[in-house]
Amino acid sequence: MKRYLIFAAVGPFFGGLLLLFATTWASGYWTETNLGEVGKFFSTFAWTLQYSYLFGIVPSLMIGAIDDILFHVPRIHYVIRMLILGAIGFTASELLYGSRGPDSGALQFLLYGLVGFVPAMLSSWLAHRYVDEPQPVHSTKTGSATN
Repeated sequence: MKRYLIFAAVGPFFGGLLLLFATTWASGYWTETNLGEVGKFFSTFAWTLQYSYLFGIVPSLMIGAIDDILFHVPRIHYVIRMLILGAIGFTASELLYGSRGPDSGALQFLLYGLVGFVPAMLSSWLAHRYVDEPQPVHSTKTGSATN
């Protein structure tokens, strides 16, 4: 259950931040950057955070379910699990957001792909760090125990 809470809390927050950044970058907002523009960016992020959670919680929980399934496959190391989730998140967000606007190209592909990649990898790492239970260590020594 903790795994899903991590994905529900972290995913929409960072996904919304990166989606806003990708959208503002693609629109040319960052060409004249000063402290006031950065303040407007974070103010807009704070005002739209509720919508990030509204629209981002279900996809984050779906990625969390995939992480939970992969956690129960004993041969998959946590780093491989993180990379698999990052690839799924990258692909899903690119398919969802990549065709937005008139621009298309490598930069837009990368920016909108990172919207799913970063939250999926970060959430999976946090779930590994704080939720995964340590696996029992098996002794390789064979023989009888003597007292």
